[in-house]
Parts: sequence; structure tokens; C-alpha cells
Amino acid sequence: MVKKADLGSKRLISLAPNNWVRWITKNQTLEVQEILSSEFQWIGRDNDVLLKVANPEKGTFLILNELQLKYKKAMPLRIRAYTALAEEKYSLPVYPVLINILPHSQNESIPHFYESEFKGIRSYQNYDVINLWEVDADLVFEQKIASLLPFVPILKGGGNEAIVTNALVELRKNDQLQDLEPLLSFFASFVLEIPIVQKIMRWDMTVLRESPWYQTILQEGLVQGEQLGLQQGLQQGLQQGEKTEAITLVNRLIKKRFGEVAENLTFQVQDLSVEQLELLSESLFDFSSINDVYNWLENL
Repeated sequence: MVKKADLGSKRLISLAPNNWVRWITKNQTLEVQEILSSEFQWIGRDNDVLLKVANPEKGTFLILNELQLKYKKAMPLRIRAYTALAEEKYSLPVYPVLINILPHSQNESIPHFYESEFKGIRSYQNYDVINLWEVDADLVFEQKIASLLPFVPILKGGGNEAIVTNALVELRKNDQLQDLEPLLSFFASFVLEIPIVQKIMRWDMTVLRESPWYQTILQEGLVQGEQLGLQQGLQQGLQQGEKTEAITLVNRLIKKRFGEVAENLTFQVQDLSVEQLELLSESLFDFSSINDVYNWLENL
């Protein structure tokens, strides 16, 4: 029987959390005190990880990790909302980071901030952005960032057989890392021929299909069958999900503040444009009851 693998973001980051936060912040003095994502009930995806960290200079603060297979236009709004909720829940400063795994096919510029203005009220949220395709593959081995080993093939300079083989060797050195081989195999297939991938490592799609990453890929239209090819699937996936992401976020925020969302309210939210969804998400922090939501919708 194939062992079920936990290949989600929390699992990956927990492999070497101190090395992870030191890499994304470029601060070698940080120490991870706790992984808080399991306590964050408003987070409904496997790709959100909240870390409580500390160092002598900055004291204790939170790092919000948002790992995305590819960037979506709804991400700045999502990060702004989640950062505010994290600050409210834990009363600690938050350092938000967006990590994008695969590049956009159209080379879209990825913003490092969210901003909006409505009736003279301006909202702004800055965050850090890390694009994995811009990260040097050698850095993973030099800084021993085990969390990035499965992504080595798609890192800068990582798309060759020798470096992928090196990543595989590092995974096999530690029994706790061996179940990450299917994820490494999958990303290797983006840059190497399938027979080469099969030659240098175990190609276990059964294990990969049980992982949160595969489910994300499937939902975004990236997996369309072997005959279609990975690139065609990617093109389809890049055209999906932006408004759906915003609707999901707004419904989750309403549920967080006021409890279950009535069906009629869900339908009204679905009819909103992306711009209206952004405005509603901002207004929710000022509402005191669910009636304020209905009133806001009636006044559109």
C-alpha cells in the first residue's frame, strides 16, 4: 500500500523552519518559536503558513508565508486581509511574504503591495515577493534549505540532470525527506524529458496525487492529462480563478466576523465584480453586524 504523503506548505517549511525564515528575510539571527497555521481557523488552504519568530533586534513577530503555484491578481487583496487578521488575532507585527513557484506565461509584473482608495479613504499593504525561478539553485545546497529541495528543477540554474540528481541525493540522506521525491519528480518533468526523470528517481504519481500541491494544480487546470502536455495545461490554468479567489476570500471574511454565510448572501457576493469584492472586503472590518453587509449591498 502506498504511503500517503503530506507535501503541503506546512510540511515543507517545518523541515527546516529556521533556515527557511533566515532565507526569506536575509536575517541569520531569527529563530522560529512556533508554527501557528493550524490555529488559524480563517485559513482554509494548505499553502498558508504562519510562523512566530524572534530575534534580539526585532523581538517577537509573525511571518505570514503565502506559497502560490502561480501569481493571481487577487493575491494583494488576500495578503492585505490576512495580514490584518493575523495582527488582530495575535497582537503582533506581521511580515507577509508571497512566494510564487511558477512564472506567469505573459511575464506579468508582480506587485509588492496592495493599495486602493474609496471616497478619500486609502488602504495600503506592503509585502515581500520571492519568485522561485529567480532563486539560484546553488543557494538551496549552500544554506541547507530542505524545504526548497523539491523545487530545485525550476530554480535558476536548476534545470539540468546533475543538479536534480544532487537534490535527490540530499532528499535520500534523510528518511523524513524521502516522501518528497514525487514532488521533485513532478517539477523535474517541467525541465527534463520524462524518460530522464524516470531514470534518476522514483516517479510515483500515486503519492503525488494525495498531496495538497497536486490538488491545487488540478483545481487550477494545470493537470489535463499526459497527452495534453504540461505546457498546454499551464496556459489553461493561467486563465482561471481570479474572481473565484476573490469571492472565496470575501465569503471567508464574512464567516470569520459574523458566522455562517446565508445562501442568499452568497449569491449576492457571487454577482459582484472583482472591484466591488475588493471594496466589500475593506468595508467588512468596519461593520458591526451582518445587517451592515446587507445594507452595503443594497446601496451599491
